[in-house]
Amino acid sequence: MPSDTGNTPGHSGVVVAVRGSIVDIRFDDQLPPIYTLLHAMEGEIAIEVLAQLDAHRVRGIALTPTQGLARGMVVDSTGGPLKAPVGKKILSRMFDVFGNTIDRQAPPEDVQWRSVHRAPPALARRSTQSEIFVTGIKLIDVLMPLERGGKAGLFGGAGVGKTVLLTEMIHNMVGQQAGVSIFCGIGERCREGEELYRDMNAAGVLPNMVMVFGQMNEPPGARFRVGHAALTMAEYFRDDEHRDVLLLIDNIFRFIQAGMEVSGLMGQMPSRLGYQPTMGTELAQLEERIANTDTGAITSIQAVYVPADDFTDPAAVHTFSHLSASIVLSRKRASEGLYPAIDPLQSSSKMATPGIIGERHYALAQEIRRTFAQYADLKDIIAMLGLEQLSPEDRKVVARARRLERFLTQPFFTTEQFTGLKGKLVSLDDALDGCERILRDEFKDMPESALYMIGTIAEAQTKAQADPESQPADAHDASTHES
Repeated sequence: MPSDTGNTPGHSGVVVAVRGSIVDIRFDDQLPPIYTLLHAMEGEIAIEVLAQLDAHRVRGIALTPTQGLARGMVVDSTGGPLKAPVGKKILSRMFDVFGNTIDRQAPPEDVQWRSVHRAPPALARRSTQSEIFVTGIKLIDVLMPLERGGKAGLFGGAGVGKTVLLTEMIHNMVGQQAGVSIFCGIGERCREGEELYRDMNAAGVLPNMVMVFGQMNEPPGARFRVGHAALTMAEYFRDDEHRDVLLLIDNIFRFIQAGMEVSGLMGQMPSRLGYQPTMGTELAQLEERIANTDTGAITSIQAVYVPADDFTDPAAVHTFSHLSASIVLSRKRASEGLYPAIDPLQSSSKMATPGIIGERHYALAQEIRRTFAQYADLKDIIAMLGLEQLSPEDRKVVARARRLERFLTQPFFTTEQFTGLKGKLVSLDDALDGCERILRDEFKDMPESALYMIGTIAEAQTKAQADPESQPADAHDASTHES
């Protein structure tokens, strides 16, 4: 790899102390700069310099297990920082933090290597226009539109459909635009990575995708740097090829957690709740690189684990400050079979203003939210007294809300083999049109089931005629008695 610092490659030092992943190294003539990558045991162990202790000693974090490393061993400087491969040939491949391929195929040829430490684009180069990033998923496009070049957080526990939602967005992005998707697994289980690789291959979207993994069993240093490696690849497609990039990160909390481990090992005094004192800066260094420039955009969707469901936790608070949309997944909705299982009242987007999405869309979104909120308030009364005790006006609200809930479900392309339903991509105009007609009570005589798992509203009529068993839901429908 080429040298891009003043430090000469082949320059050697000696290990003076090893404490877990932290290694102190003595250099007699010239100290390597911060972020320089060092190699020990003939390249088996990689160490990144994080601090210069005095005129002759540096302290580094090992990015590989330090088994076998002992005092007195020789450490060679590579002369530059950790690098990631970039170029057209990295598409459809799977990499680790060092840019080694982990998909059992030959390493890609004809690639450039770039430093993973890069400055965010200058403000002068950033695009100041707010554009909507259309996903083709009705519920997201109507109620919590994503920003092109923005960052959306996907908050949810296990088994509520985070990965399904991510894979669907990759499918739609690659299918509809000349985009590239980059999946970055930080602290991922190897099972999830392997399943995702198979799913992507089966869905046929692998040729426009790159995967980078820093797995759960790897040292904190590797998990801490894998996000930067993925961003370097994303920046290449944005700046050099002028393509739109969809960057998926799972899980941003584990990036913060890796930083916390590194900070603790380096001997820094922890701040509130045991987090590292530099958490805000570290997260900003990663997040600020995800930006919309005059040449292209990196749009990011990040899974966020919220410790003990406490949204006041410093990790959640710091992450929130960077996001332009937050999508909250609800286990309750998943148990009712309403997929995607997004909670429309807890989720929000900064894009949902009349100036960006237009007056009609804004008014509709507000009315949908109001209908859902009224239905949520009435659920307790329905559970205790039954639907018959509601006023005629309230009954209309319940009927509209239940039909909207069902219309905002959608069959996904990535789940066709499980559901047997053909995936649907719905344009924003069709989604808004359907919601508007439901709110105007055009479908009040149509059974609710006719609106479930369809694409555009026009399909409801066909579905109702094809299924003679479904009777119009009336006030005495037993299914409305659910709490």
